[in-house]
Amino acid sequence: MDYLNVFLRTLFFYFVITVVYRFMGKREVGELSIVDLIVSILIAELAAISIENYKASILFSLIPIAVIVIIQMIISKVSLKSTTLRNLVDGKPSLIINKGRVNFKEMIKQRYNLEDLMTQLRAREVRSLEEVDYAILETSGKLSVFLKQKGKSGSFPLPLILDGQMQEDTLKFLHKTKSWLLENLEREHLALEDVFYAFYKETKLYIIKNKDCIH
Repeated sequence: MDYLNVFLRTLFFYFVITVVYRFMGKREVGELSIVDLIVSILIAELAAISIENYKASILFSLIPIAVIVIIQMIISKVSLKSTTLRNLVDGKPSLIINKGRVNFKEMIKQRYNLEDLMTQLRAREVRSLEEVDYAILETSGKLSVFLKQKGKSGSFPLPLILDGQMQEDTLKFLHKTKSWLLENLEREHLALEDVFYAFYKETKLYIIKNKDCIH
């Protein structure tokens, strides 16, 4: 009877966790942030405890799992609109290589050493640092790499507005001001809240309006 109980609990939590991750979104399965990883570990531990302690009520694990999932879904929903919360929870991407030059100051700040960099470059079949134009360490820990084209430094899109929120760090990086961005929007008869996404590439500002997106 005990073996059957353990088997049924294992089967039950298999389906519960599958449903939970479907509710939490595909991002949870794809590129896990630190918070996503913590949530995943907690859910797995709670399920394992319930399976091991098969004589205890299954609610002792179901209730904490439900609370964790609800909290995570609320945070994810709010962070879509709040840049401050999103940066607090997920952190910010870090520019590790800029125009072919390694940003050692940022690497030290992120506790990211040269061996970590070279390992991730090799995983992307990049043989030398000289081939890299830009490299960005994403909040998931993944390294996004932009290679030089024909030995020359190019550019990559830099987000200036995300869902109506001005990206001040990008403005500072580009040596641009808020007034410069607002003047460009004014020429297009747009306000910040009208913009879904705006990015800067090769001295030109590209704008995607909210009304052009499917909601």
